[in-house]
Amino acid sequence: MKLTAKNVVVFDYGFGNVRSAERALARAGANVEITRDFDKAMNADGLLVPGVGAFAACMQGLTDARGDWIIDRRLSGGRPVMGICVGMQILFARGIEHGVEAEGLGEWPGSVEPLQADIVPHMGWNTVEPAPGSELFAGLDADARFYFVHSYAVHHWSLQTENPLMTAPKVTWSTHGEPFVAAVENGALWATQFHPEKSGDAGAQLLTNWIGSL
Repeated sequence: MKLTAKNVVVFDYGFGNVRSAERALARAGANVEITRDFDKAMNADGLLVPGVGAFAACMQGLTDARGDWIIDRRLSGGRPVMGICVGMQILFARGIEHGVEAEGLGEWPGSVEPLQADIVPHMGWNTVEPAPGSELFAGLDADARFYFVHSYAVHHWSLQTENPLMTAPKVTWSTHGEPFVAAVENGALWATQFHPEKSGDAGAQLLTNWIGSL
């Protein structure tokens, strides 16, 4: 019996490599549509939120397109959302760029701050340290490499799960000058700092894993 392909919306709010994401998701087996249509974004099996550029500008674009409300409503109903690059960063409480603080979506506590490294931006291939039991990185070799392009990151994970009946978030780390959060799996909300759509076979496997979870 052939399984029905999952429907994924790449949310188009003006700040992301939407065509690259569309092609990568299609190769991974999803039915993909690029849109900011409210009903389509709400009703898709999965919502992918890309992000390129400055934190504050991405937040403004997302808010203007009602993406903040869509993400909140989907997560309240346990509907999967995945953020990529700045699309991950805006899920945190705040971003600090050039000394200016901007409010994020606040799905997770924490600040997006400048990377402290000899070479910035962090641009190119790097390995990660997946969280134990990660579904997102299932089937990938320990030395799998992913493509990063960023100058800012989250350096501290502060969300704690005190209820023993709740599954603790799975946090994956990488290092460029200092450790930073490379990916998070938290119930229906998953995100990566790197670009899976630009990460070759490893990125394709990761997107296949996400689609398989929908």
